[in-house]
Amino acid sequence: MSRKMVTIDGNQACTHVAYATSEVITLYPITPSTPLAAEADSKSAGLQKNIWGSVPVVNQMQSEAGVAGSIHGSLTTGALCTTFTASQGLLLMIPNMYKLAGELTSTVFHVTARAIACQGLSIFGDHGDIYSARQTGWAMLCSQNVQEAMDMALISVQATLATRIPFLHFFDGFRTSHEIQKVEEINHEQMRDMIDEDLVFEHRKRALTPDRPNIRGTAQNPDVYFTGRETVNKYYNAAPALVQEAMNKFAGITGRQYHLFDYHGAPDAENVIVMMASGCETAAATIDYLISQGEKVGMIMVRLFRPFDCKAMVNALPATVERITVLDRTKEPGAAGDPLYLDVRTAIGEAAETNSTIYPPMILAGRYGLGSAEFTPAMVKAIFDNMKAMAPKNKFCVGPHDDVTFTSLDYDPTFNIEGSDVYRAMFYGLGSDGTVGANKNTIKIIGTETDNSAQGYFVYDSKKSGSITTSHLRFGKSPVVAPYLINKANFIACHNFTFLKQVDMLCNLEEGGTFLLTTSFTKDTVWNELPGKVQKDLITKKAKFYIIDAVSLGLALGLGARINMIMQTAFFLISGILTQEQAIAAIKKAIYKTYGKKGDKVVEMNYGAVDAAVKNITEVPLGDKVDGQDIPSVVPAHAPKFVKEVTARIIEGKGTSLKVSQIPDDGTWPTATTQYEKRNIAVAVPRWLPDNCIQCGQCALICPHAANRIKVFPTPAEVPAGFVIKEATGKNFKGKSFALQIFTEDCCGCTLCVSVCPAKNKALEMIPNNEELRREQAKNVEFFLSLPEIDPAEVSLTTIKGTQLMRPLFEFSGACAGCGETPYIKLITQMFGDRMYIGNATGCSSIYGGNLPTTPYCKRDDGRGPTWANSLFEDNAEFAAGMRTTVNKLGAQAKELLAEAVAAKIVGEELAAAIHGAAQATQTEIEQQRARVEELKAVLGKSSAIVARRLLHVADFLVKKSVWAFGGDGWAYDIGYGGVDHVLASGENVNILVLDTEVYSNTGGQMSKSTPRAATAQFAAGGKKMPKKNMGMIFATYGNVYVAQISLGANPAQAIKAIAEAEAYNGPSLIIAYAHCINHGINMALGVEQQKKAVACGHWPLYRFNPDLEAEGKNPLIIDSKEPTMSFEEYALGENRYRTLKRVNPEMADKLLAQSQKDVLRSWHFLKSLATALEPAPQAE
Repeated sequence: MSRKMVTIDGNQACTHVAYATSEVITLYPITPSTPLAAEADSKSAGLQKNIWGSVPVVNQMQSEAGVAGSIHGSLTTGALCTTFTASQGLLLMIPNMYKLAGELTSTVFHVTARAIACQGLSIFGDHGDIYSARQTGWAMLCSQNVQEAMDMALISVQATLATRIPFLHFFDGFRTSHEIQKVEEINHEQMRDMIDEDLVFEHRKRALTPDRPNIRGTAQNPDVYFTGRETVNKYYNAAPALVQEAMNKFAGITGRQYHLFDYHGAPDAENVIVMMASGCETAAATIDYLISQGEKVGMIMVRLFRPFDCKAMVNALPATVERITVLDRTKEPGAAGDPLYLDVRTAIGEAAETNSTIYPPMILAGRYGLGSAEFTPAMVKAIFDNMKAMAPKNKFCVGPHDDVTFTSLDYDPTFNIEGSDVYRAMFYGLGSDGTVGANKNTIKIIGTETDNSAQGYFVYDSKKSGSITTSHLRFGKSPVVAPYLINKANFIACHNFTFLKQVDMLCNLEEGGTFLLTTSFTKDTVWNELPGKVQKDLITKKAKFYIIDAVSLGLALGLGARINMIMQTAFFLISGILTQEQAIAAIKKAIYKTYGKKGDKVVEMNYGAVDAAVKNITEVPLGDKVDGQDIPSVVPAHAPKFVKEVTARIIEGKGTSLKVSQIPDDGTWPTATTQYEKRNIAVAVPRWLPDNCIQCGQCALICPHAANRIKVFPTPAEVPAGFVIKEATGKNFKGKSFALQIFTEDCCGCTLCVSVCPAKNKALEMIPNNEELRREQAKNVEFFLSLPEIDPAEVSLTTIKGTQLMRPLFEFSGACAGCGETPYIKLITQMFGDRMYIGNATGCSSIYGGNLPTTPYCKRDDGRGPTWANSLFEDNAEFAAGMRTTVNKLGAQAKELLAEAVAAKIVGEELAAAIHGAAQATQTEIEQQRARVEELKAVLGKSSAIVARRLLHVADFLVKKSVWAFGGDGWAYDIGYGGVDHVLASGENVNILVLDTEVYSNTGGQMSKSTPRAATAQFAAGGKKMPKKNMGMIFATYGNVYVAQISLGANPAQAIKAIAEAEAYNGPSLIIAYAHCINHGINMALGVEQQKKAVACGHWPLYRFNPDLEAEGKNPLIIDSKEPTMSFEEYALGENRYRTLKRVNPEMADKLLAQSQKDVLRSWHFLKSLATALEPAPQAE
């Protein structure tokens, strides 16, 4: 049988088997396992059959706990089931995992092993999650690379059926799940040969059925529970041999032999590492190199972690071993050792006890690679060097620099084992410019069109866009085994000229290597514009230097900033891996496959990019002298010490060089640091045309990044050249000046401000961003910030202009260009930011709101501003409610202590009475209360009485606080819905803002209960069949909850009024805010127009339900939008999420769109009828 080679990532490899060997697949999205689920859904929507000729059923649940419960039910009734998860998602499944193991139920869960959120969230890989489930009774089988992700998935299925023990098959998140490799595909015939169908029949026989009724899940008393737990021993004792039997069977089918523990290394090794997963490949390659240098070293690769076969592990060791280091990819503070170390120590200890002739080796423990931290050959060498030391470190870490408890190993980062037989390329792109997608295609093209082995890995942080992405590509005639980042590249491409001033990328270029730069400078001028460090590196390394103006080409072709295809073509043409004809043909084939569903226009534009690249690559001769400017510091000189010493290092991409003593030990980081990270990523930026400006503030309101701001201020005596002001309009502002300032270094170039400008002749226009403009506007920004902030008493915080004259306390986030969510957050901070507590659900808003290196929530000049925290995804409403409980309690306690202080003659009665009786309904009144409290604190500071000391620490709670829960629809409609319901039902004064994008935006656009009928999304590839949940109306039925549905793009005045009313209401509030999103498949520059259409068609009616009005004898429900004036389809077909289904399955699209129109009309009529029903009865005369 001929081998079929495919170039895929670990997730695809695993799904290939998991889908084909399942009947029911139940899902919930979580990074980095979401692509597994999305692929399974796509296969099911495409009616792909499993190995038994049936199309698996794919279900999405509201949470991972729901997934585990649903699968438990499906398994109990006889189906073959699977799911995919990671991290906190796996932890939510643990209660049901105990049940499934206790009931000896065969199933496989596939886990992309990921860090658990501790002092901070990490979406990256380690073994914290799988170790957290090791006590559940599940077998655990590990894969170390993409090929094994496919192989072990199949072995797990046979093993779980044979053993009756449920299996957790895991591989490293990102390092394996997202790494692309060329592997051998297992076909359906081989899978059928592998799975013993008689065992499937046995699984069916054990199912519960009313045809042969039994009962399962009984409540057991002390007389039998313990004994019942001991009944499973025989299954676990037999399991290792049955797993090995499955591995042997697999070897007979595919030729690839695995063992429970595989040894790699010298037969007479004295020093041996024990570890599992992707790090094994790094260790194995390093071991091979060290053996060639005469070292006696080796490694045990753990494949079956549970049940842990102690005898098999000991028997796998070479007889000559003297020292063992067990490496764990987790940290269990307070434990005697990390999990694998404890198992190995136990295994060797027991072996020594049963055989007194054994001289037990020294056993050391180490930690590596937490949160996808790099694990390199240099670190492996350091571990072996440590074993040879006279006094080796035990329980060490390798990677971090621990200058506090001194647990870390030193290593030489220049140590390198890669040879010249592998071509290595690095690409520095801008998040959202398509670089990563293009390079995934590049690897697949090389893997498909050549005999080369290929590997691709992609490094990007969790910013939504605008950060640097780095693609690491390797290929060669020999198999590529290097699961670590490239540090010496043959080819480096820089896709944004600005990066040259932020990242030292050429330090990774080999001598004689090639450097490709995207730039608008010409062949004759570019050398003089390069930083001196870049010039020096190019000359020293005798590099070949090419340029291409990809941005201008992209704009001319209508591709905007997506320059991926241009740069991909340039790489192929310069590298010579394929001939020009082969490369162009292969790239165009990949374009059609990738973009065909988006229509012919998109395909043709990308074809044009390929053709344009061919004609516009230019080689630049190197200069003969280094005369470029020094690379400026990544943060300004006036930045705080922490920002200069810590934040700046992370921005530079050198966060791994930070010492333990420099990192906050409890996860508490400073706010207001995005102001120091001047990314300058916009290709074009707005320019203010003051003569056209009507000073309405709408452009500042809609700006997602607070890069467009307005001020009214006393006319200054002097204004810097180039800074434009005009006379302020408005009766409150006579004699004052008005300015609009664009923060060009922080702007993302989305153009929303231009599109929203209502002036007859637009007051903003887009102009090219360049270095001269950057320098000019940086000075203007500095002067603008020095101008005084307006007194809140001079403006109304219920108007557009009034709110926009207030300083935003959320600025320059990592949200996507044109984001529909962030304007709401920015607006709320302008209205209440000085007193806000924010609990933020995990999702887009937690990533752009709290992702390192910099944080966008900021402070007023007096140091006040929003305080923000993220707990988990599912519990955010409860988290915020806990904040409110503290505010209430400590506020009440402060009043009690104030009374005691008055009684003790520490505080005067007049001051206390003023504090107790103060109104705090407006910003002015709150500032007045703050002044009183400051006076109180000054008095208290002079007293040593215990009551004074107690009151001093809670006195600030005498000033009104505003508690908010922020999150998306995935949280509020799905996983956190129960918590939202409970908090709103509690009557507590918590404000909930739902940023409703109608999909799980953060994980790539999966369906939520907010997703409208007819929309396509991940997990709804064939179009969502059920209507959107009407959450606002559900909670309006409580009667005591303030509820508003708003759209800042459609009716900003209504949105501001609703937010003000919700915060003023002394009870729970729910604001559901329409947020356009890149996952809708729209031109983000037209996001506001799409919001208007959503309201106009009736899909998103605007309303406010205010219980205070009912108390006043008025109708509490106010409808703020008009009768629908356009069809739902007219709105929907402006978005790819609806158009895709229209292209792929027009009949189904028409059916669902017709039903969606009925949904809209039904909801509108319900809203109107409710408003009519709530009209107060006429008062009798």
